[in-house]
Amino acid sequence: MKTVQISLNSIDKVKSFVNDITKFDVDFDLVSGRYVIDAKSIMGIFSLDLSKPIDLNIHSENDSEANTILSVLAPYIV
Repeated sequence: MKTVQISLNSIDKVKSFVNDITKFDVDFDLVSGRYVIDAKSIMGIFSLDLSKPIDLNIHSENDSEANTILSVLAPYIV
């Protein structure tokens, strides 16, 4: 599992983020304080405080796949 901090500070960023990660057959969790939600859920993302960076947990066992995911998510990583 890899963890990175991301910023989703606009509605357009949230929509494009969800579209980007749904292409991967991997589980993603967003962690904000004590809340953990499925990162592929737009409604779940909007229930978080998006004014500050959020931790994204990528549950991938394959390092090359994780690196591909990180390169796709580069625009969101803080």
